[in-house]
Amino acid sequence: MEINYIIKTLLSKRGIDSEEEIQEFLSPKPRKTYDPLLLPDMEAGADLILQEIRNGSRIMIYGDYDADGITATTLMMSVLGHLMKDRPEDLEYYIPSRFGEGYGLNPEAIRFIHDKGFDLIVTVDCGSVSKDEVRYAEELGMKVLVTDHHTITDTMAECLLINPKKPGSVYPFKELCGCGVAFKLAQTLQKKAGLPKSILTEVLDLVAIGTIGDIMPLVDENRTLVKYGLKVINQGMRPGLKELIIGAGLTPGNVSSENVGFVIVPHLNASGRIEDASWAVKLLLSKGNDPELSDIVDDIIFKNKERKRIQTDTYRACMELAENEDFMIIRCDAAHEGIAGIVAGKIKDHFYRPTVICMPSQGEEGLLKGTGRSIEGISLYEMLKKHEELFIKFGGHSGACGFTMKEEDFEELKKGLLRDISEIKESDPGVFERKYPWDMDLDPDDVTPELADKLELLSPFGNGNPKPVFRIRNVRLRDARNMGADGKHARFTVHEGSRYINCVLFNKAEEYSDMLNDGEKHDIAGSLETQFWQGQKRMQFIVENMID
Repeated sequence: MEINYIIKTLLSKRGIDSEEEIQEFLSPKPRKTYDPLLLPDMEAGADLILQEIRNGSRIMIYGDYDADGITATTLMMSVLGHLMKDRPEDLEYYIPSRFGEGYGLNPEAIRFIHDKGFDLIVTVDCGSVSKDEVRYAEELGMKVLVTDHHTITDTMAECLLINPKKPGSVYPFKELCGCGVAFKLAQTLQKKAGLPKSILTEVLDLVAIGTIGDIMPLVDENRTLVKYGLKVINQGMRPGLKELIIGAGLTPGNVSSENVGFVIVPHLNASGRIEDASWAVKLLLSKGNDPELSDIVDDIIFKNKERKRIQTDTYRACMELAENEDFMIIRCDAAHEGIAGIVAGKIKDHFYRPTVICMPSQGEEGLLKGTGRSIEGISLYEMLKKHEELFIKFGGHSGACGFTMKEEDFEELKKGLLRDISEIKESDPGVFERKYPWDMDLDPDDVTPELADKLELLSPFGNGNPKPVFRIRNVRLRDARNMGADGKHARFTVHEGSRYINCVLFNKAEEYSDMLNDGEKHDIAGSLETQFWQGQKRMQFIVENMID
């Protein structure tokens, strides 16, 4: 394969230099994957499941209410469904309520599962630090197998625990999502039980959605899984997913990683954010002849619209309360618990400051739930961990965290975080400067439909493999016109020599209004893409930043 010099430059910036690495990265059939038996407790975990099935045990899959947990639950139900097809009543799933139960295993759910007569709980996307809950399940006479991918920052559960981040793990790639770990277990079960490999192919769509939905880096083994998973999505093999794709306005057979991240994942998440994530699992497990399928799709689309409405209301309420401080910690009693994390991210983007939203915990008088998002260079997890004595529950990572605390401790937390951020700013005065990096400069003559097509070889795009950003220098902007009901977008052309480049600027028309209309030359930075419009293929430059 002859590689364009621009593509080679971009690959080199991503640390991909050798011929072998380049061919693997660009291949439509990548091979980078690892032996699942390298994962800790994998063989023993698979053997436990198979032995319990032989013993006639009843098995409960215990998941989580986000897209990763939803897809991981669906995957395990699908694979174990092949092994237990003669007694489907002995295989069920349980997803806790975001509102009444929160994330992970809890004693009330374990008692409920026990009372329904189940013998084995298999967790997906949760459970690594559920030491007390696992002990309780075992005291009731049940067995527990944990499959998870979260960083283990507390005392580990004392049971079989399949997690690439478990201390002592020799698995070469640590960044699998929860659904990815479930897939590795499925690979082991398929081989040990002699099942057809087609049962693995048919769940790769779920792995792609879970990986993108949990914002895992699209590199290494994840890139392999997502590339194949997107093919399965576009083959339309899963009836419920196909109906959701159509209902959400996407084109079947032409679904990209961006479509998954910005359309499919929010719809799946909406069930758990508004009401009950089990509905999304039911959608993904649905067969083509399910008379409820259209109702399920309609319900999920409705819940996503409701999520958007509540998100807008919550954002407005929080912005009215926001004080322009270096750490935005907002107490908003009107905030919706299922939406607050998204809103925290939007406020973080608006002010470019770490942001935490606190609201009353549903059904728990005197307690607040908090959720936060952070900017590059500031670890929200490390900041909050300094004050973990104030938290009843706490978890997360550098970019996002959640916690439960007593209402009376809110002001102390706020004072502590403002003091901490002041120290960070003093040691790094540029920490709040927005970063607008670009990969390389392009001459206008380089901006061609052929290059746009070649750039697609670098997809799927996402965390760890963002769309390439180019700077085009010293060009004149022409024919600017606003777009959208509120005029916050703009369309214009760049005219340089004989080259005309169609450009689109989203959400920043007001910010750059002077530069759009002054007739002077400017630098622009953004990404190049092709799209189909009314049956015609066209190229456009998506502008992210304009430099005077």
